[in-house]
Amino acid sequence: MDIYTQKKRTITTLSNAKISIVKSARLLTILDADTPIYQYPIAIGKPSTPTPVGNYVIATKINNPGGLLGSRWLGLNYDAYGIHGTNKPWLIGKMVSNGCIRMHNDNVEMLYSLVILGTPVYIRD
Repeated sequence: MDIYTQKKRTITTLSNAKISIVKSARLLTILDADTPIYQYPIAIGKPSTPTPVGNYVIATKINNPGGLLGSRWLGLNYDAYGIHGTNKPWLIGKMVSNGCIRMHNDNVEMLYSLVILGTPVYIRD
């Protein structure tokens, strides 16, 4: 969902990008500095394998990792957790992963294009 419809121009990267994830709302928000730009629905970890709360950064980016990771992978600097696409889009909005954050492929492709390595990621309950 595009929060600011007037920002429909093509953006390659955001100079002050931040990613905010609110697990209880199942939402990921991309901010430029403190201004929300885009907001997307997500799937999170199931109760037995919860998505970790904390402050992280994007440590790796992989284009087309394939399989259940969908079209993009953005790895966090914590264990094997990351933000990725999915080959099961009907599960977005649910608690189904092993702790990673899943997004619709078109949404994670936009996120991938907007952020660089080192982009802060804030995960909250």
